[in-house]
Amino acid sequence: MANIVFNIAKGRVIEYYARVKSNDPSASALIVIPILTAGLESDATLIDKDDLSAFLTGTTDEGTTNGWVRKTLTDADLVALPAPVDASDYFEISLPTVVWTAVGAGGGAISKLLVCYDNDTGAGTDANIIPLTMFDFAQTPSGSDIQMTTGAFFRAT
Repeated sequence: MANIVFNIAKGRVIEYYARVKSNDPSASALIVIPILTAGLESDATLIDKDDLSAFLTGTTDEGTTNGWVRKTLTDADLVALPAPVDASDYFEISLPTVVWTAVGAGGGAISKLLVCYDNDTGAGTDANIIPLTMFDFAQTPSGSDIQMTTGAFFRAT
């Protein structure tokens, strides 16, 4: 398995990041979702999913117990949109450090983190949340905190 950009988001990930950072709309956010190892479908299957509801309709499931939760990143959590790296011909954006506190073993192992765009965190449903990227993040919980350190989650080349 590898890191993917969903077909629905290709060419738009930086736009969605910028919208959250500029508070447009004010209730928008990036959502980071731990994806369980058990039942994980192939990247080739998942890349075609156009919303979070569709993403979760197969055997793939999110971690939702014993400390696994969705993390909501608002404008205050994101750094300013960086400049493109002209010398190397790419544009890269990063996520801040995210911590899941005291994730118990019963929460299940995860293999991936899914990053989505939600334009209305107050009133939307999973059908309104757009998957942007998904990347490898293999973790087996043991009751300790699990931290995803700051790093690039998308690079346009």
